[in-house]
Amino acid sequence: RAIYKPKEGEKPLHDFPRGTLYRREYAAYILSLELGWPNVPVTVIREGPYGIGTMQLYIDCDPRITYFDMRENLKDKLFKLAVFDLLTNNADRKASHCILDDRGTIWSIDHGLTFHSEFKLRTVMLEYCNTVIDHKLLQDLKRLRHKLDSKRVNDLLSPLISEKEISSLSSRLNQMINHPKLPILDPYQNVPWPLA
Repeated sequence: RAIYKPKEGEKPLHDFPRGTLYRREYAAYILSLELGWPNVPVTVIREGPYGIGTMQLYIDCDPRITYFDMRENLKDKLFKLAVFDLLTNNADRKASHCILDDRGTIWSIDHGLTFHSEFKLRTVMLEYCNTVIDHKLLQDLKRLRHKLDSKRVNDLLSPLISEKEISSLSSRLNQMINHPKLPILDPYQNVPWPLA
């Protein structure tokens, strides 16, 4: 079973180029593989009954359990998602975009509003503001920078997001490595609606 998100079904947005959200979903999956986290369900681009779009492996979960239910007991595991959101410039981290399967694995879903060249981070995960990125995650980010510098990851991302967006990704990555702390966000501007 899979979640199918066709290009033709995308709602036009004033701040994201039309018809690009499915490619951003796939780019986030590619980046998660290269980084080694977070868990993003297998995502591919395929031609479906309504045209080209992403197919993402369906993760069986209780949809009533969201980030708000997990944050007390799984704070350390959820932190990876907060770091990934900063890296990908996720403009839509709602509570329901963090899901928990029956084995206790946390999955990150819905990455269509990512990789904008301007700062767009909107998240419900405000608990992590001003938190230092720990050594292990920082080492993973440094390895990712090496991969971006070697052009291999760049070549994977270039058909999916613009050159300017790849350059912005690289700049954010460098900023995170040089100043490994999550930014302090404005709860009136940097929170998505609805929250769940």
